[in-house]
Amino acid sequence: MEYVSTRGGAGAVDFEGALFSGYAPDGGLFMPQSIPSLDGDTLRRWSCLSYQELVKELCSLFITAELVPRSTLNELIDRAFSRFRHKDIVHLSTLKNGLNVLELWHGVTYAFKDLSLSCTGQFLQYFLEKKQKHVTILVGTSGDTGSSAIESVRGQKNMDIFVLLPKGFCTQIQELQMTTVIEDNVHVFAAHGNSDEIDEPIKELFADVDFARKYNLMSLNSVNWSRIMVQIAHHFYAYFQCAPSLDTTPLPVVEIVVPTGGAGNIAAGCIAQKMGLPIRLVAVVNSNDVIHRTVQHGDFSLSESVKATLASAMDIQEPYNMERILWLLSGSDSSRMKTLMERFSVSKSLKLPEDLHRKLSETLRSCSASDKDIVQAMQRCWEENRYLLCPHSAVAAHYHYSQPDRACLHQQFSCFSFLFSTPRCCLAPASAAKFQDALLRAGLVPQLPPEITALTGMETRSTSLERGQDWAQALRERIEIAAQRR
Repeated sequence: MEYVSTRGGAGAVDFEGALFSGYAPDGGLFMPQSIPSLDGDTLRRWSCLSYQELVKELCSLFITAELVPRSTLNELIDRAFSRFRHKDIVHLSTLKNGLNVLELWHGVTYAFKDLSLSCTGQFLQYFLEKKQKHVTILVGTSGDTGSSAIESVRGQKNMDIFVLLPKGFCTQIQELQMTTVIEDNVHVFAAHGNSDEIDEPIKELFADVDFARKYNLMSLNSVNWSRIMVQIAHHFYAYFQCAPSLDTTPLPVVEIVVPTGGAGNIAAGCIAQKMGLPIRLVAVVNSNDVIHRTVQHGDFSLSESVKATLASAMDIQEPYNMERILWLLSGSDSSRMKTLMERFSVSKSLKLPEDLHRKLSETLRSCSASDKDIVQAMQRCWEENRYLLCPHSAVAAHYHYSQPDRACLHQQFSCFSFLFSTPRCCLAPASAAKFQDALLRAGLVPQLPPEITALTGMETRSTSLERGQDWAQALRERIEIAAQRR
């Protein structure tokens, strides 16, 4: 299994090379040179597996046994999930009116990113110990990535992590989960800018090839293939939990509703689809709707500014993993992707070619939700189920509630019941406990676990980055100081 850049200007690498690279040297993203194909018998066999065992099976398809022996891979994944609170790691809540919520947030930071980053942290540690190497991790976060990344590597002597958070755009709890980690290898910067603005100094440092090589820079954002790879398991597990029976041929279809900002989870879904999983994907976004506009109209262009919404972790204008999706749909045409993405890089606006837009709209459905829609979905879910949704999960629930009532349609059009029988699963990326302001706005009472309540009394540490300051230079200086201390 080798990995190639979506833009075709970098040599093929193995999993280790993709893991430590983040962006490919030509600015593209690494993808498997070929996507494994699974037959119906394999899917039926996998349907009985736990989430943890599914992750092992999927990772073994993308990481060769020569690189990481299967027994070692299993141990790394077991270790990664050892701190999760729920015995199933991932849990499905079956609620009223056909609402199935797949809870992906039972990790340390109460967010879905714990799933992929806990595994990625173990993979990194394995290779670093083996080669006695040190890396410098750069992470830009819109809310949850930073804390999950910190938890995956905190206290590790062969990794320093530098996290940029957008001051005022995260919730207080999200910010505290980062700034209360007082470890020598953890460096948090509170930047006075939005999620897209904090990505710019990170891109600048990666583009400085000599600096990046000297300090072994890498990313743990979802540009990193390892995160996408683990997230493929969300879709397989959702399918197996919600499919009515796998005794039929062809296998039944399940609709999976994916709240998304940077398009990592939806890219993982597209790969699962390509592998043969019979799922119908719905990308749901907040008012920052570039993905929705791209699916509906082929309009891959930025708005004038990022809108602050209740679903703050999705307040993203540049969903970089769309490049992976478009590469897949173009038939792995790296030359075409290079031309399109370079055009977008210059103008921040791209009209998709007609054939590519057609394939995208056949692969994905999409929906956008306003803050009003989010609040109403949170309120309805509580009223019907006494179940609290985070605002990101509520974006998915909004899509579910906006679809025709299946029971009613089934009664009226019983001869066409097959049209209304597709099960639907909404991915829930975070616990409602992290979003007190959104809950209060919906007139709901937050239910805070003791680990989150304790954050407000803990010591904090971060470095402020002001507007007008050279953020890239400030990062360079801190990275150099950290290197001198080792």
